Amino acid sequence: MSIDALLARSRAGLHRLPPAEAWSAASRTDTFIVDTRPEFQRRRDGEVPGAIVIERNQLEWRLDPLCDARIPEATSADIQWIILCDEGYSSSLAASSLRQIGLANATDVIGGFQAWITAGLQVIRQATPTRPRGPGEPARGELTYG
Repeated sequence: MSIDALLARSRAGLHRLPPAEAWSAASRTDTFIVDTRPEFQRRRDGEVPGAIVIERNQLEWRLDPLCDARIPEATSADIQWIILCDEGYSSSLAASSLRQIGLANATDVIGGFQAWITAGLQVIRQATPTRPRGPGEPARGELTYG
């Protein structure tokens, strides 16, 4: 099977979202945008406000509510995870993989971050990009030190 065939098969099971629809959906308490782009892309282009940053190679472990390496938001298989990559290709594969482990509401952003920018949606630019979330680690603003 070619990568194009795999991508088509992966997308066939998804209800992919245009950027504006993804942004609107993320306002719900059970929906999160997950940015899987590498640091150099986030440094170069910026980030989606409020998006959870998780590196692609750790995605399934961080979002599976049954996994010890999950993030605190991964409380249920019913959560809608909206995966964002740079152009909407690897995010489709990632969302399909999440659906295979029982996260039936996983999807991705059509056109990825590049489409997000083209749509004129909000982007934040930081001197230091957001660090990817680790197991059990709360959102950046919620870190506690003791």
